[in-house]
Amino acid sequence: MREEDQQRANGKGEEEAMVLPQKVMRRRIIREKVVQALYAYELSGDTVDHVIRTILPPLEDNKPAHEFAKKLVAKTVEHRIDFDRVIRGKLNNWDFKRVALLDRIILRMAICELLYFREIPPKVSMNEAIELAKLFSTQRSGKFVNGVLDAVLNDVRRTGSMTKTGRGLNEGHPQYKWRRATAKRR
Repeated sequence: MREEDQQRANGKGEEEAMVLPQKVMRRRIIREKVVQALYAYELSGDTVDHVIRTILPPLEDNKPAHEFAKKLVAKTVEHRIDFDRVIRGKLNNWDFKRVALLDRIILRMAICELLYFREIPPKVSMNEAIELAKLFSTQRSGKFVNGVLDAVLNDVRRTGSMTKTGRGLNEGHPQYKWRRATAKRR
């Protein structure tokens, strides 16, 4: 975890906490823990339940955060073969095995959020994944993750396989833009 996020989590660095809203900060820290859990799962070969019990206890004092993290870890692992198939389809002239493990984990997690977490805006899932890639992986990982997720997002929007609920969750979707433009003309 980055020092500034740790300070915010501990109530220090008030100036910095004002820049990053508390809710976003908590989800970022939660996602960092989820990446750590998914990485542990990949390397250890332990069960998902064991990894959750081992890696996620620091989140137990915040029940919604802990539940979100558990669900994200479990869903990402449950559908990882499907997510890997989607990722493979977006890699032009690139062998899937050459993709850094952390990049694959972050991509799987973000795709899981896009498809299974209806309340999270796509832009949030993408931005968080990009930031996690910059934090945990290589210098170029942020751009790589952005490119893959952008292609995935375009596909799921085109096919209608992403359903989001709540205000502003479909921003950027052509149908949403059309409705907004039509409403302005009236």
